[in-house]
Amino acid sequence: MMDNSKISYIGDVMEQNPKKLYIVPTPIGNLQDITLRAIEVLKSVDYIAAEDKRVTGILLKHFDIQTPVMSYHQHNEVHQAENITELILQGKNIAIVSDAGTPGISDAAYKVVNVAIEKGIVVETLPGAVAFVPALVNSGFPTHRFCFEGFLPLKKGRKTRWEQLQKEDRTIILYESPHRLLKTLQEIEFYLGKDTKISVSREISKLFEETLRGTVTELIQHFEQKKPKGEFVIVIYRSEKHEIE
Repeated sequence: MMDNSKISYIGDVMEQNPKKLYIVPTPIGNLQDITLRAIEVLKSVDYIAAEDKRVTGILLKHFDIQTPVMSYHQHNEVHQAENITELILQGKNIAIVSDAGTPGISDAAYKVVNVAIEKGIVVETLPGAVAFVPALVNSGFPTHRFCFEGFLPLKKGRKTRWEQLQKEDRTIILYESPHRLLKTLQEIEFYLGKDTKISVSREISKLFEETLRGTVTELIQHFEQKKPKGEFVIVIYRSEKHEIE
């Protein structure tokens, strides 16, 4: 029998504390990709918690948003999670933003969300930009089943993760930085095979947006000749079935 006492109900929480933690996606490239609702929320909350105040400052200045900004990132996440949630319990509305995309996707924001839920705070996540979705659709690979891995471990656990991915038959999505791109492509070739089909998208929604498709060996050769620049999303095709089941 289910223990309903452990289930949290948004309606009950709202009666206890009407203030909220807002998770607000920001553009991954073109500033015009922000939603009207996101702008409204950022203007109306009491504070904005930002991954990098300088980066967020460019966005806020562009849309004439005057809301005070506090710092929240992976180096102060535990301390700031407590500060943010305490401010909300005191009656303040706070929005969290990352440098680009949806907070909580491959960054530290999920931790403050977890603390907020534990303290009975309403969490409202706005829909919006995230890099892996346009990269996945752009790849032309099956989208009905996919596995989002984000950034692979830099050292410890990396080999184990690749061994797990060898067994994966869904489309796989990775994030990668320019200086580690070649290493990751070489690992795809080693663990998944030289004929593995991949799609590599970079600088999504920015001026020099580009998507390259081919076998992993072909794209290794390409980036050996042309130095990788920008932020990358790698989409890996693993299924032999082309139809959607």
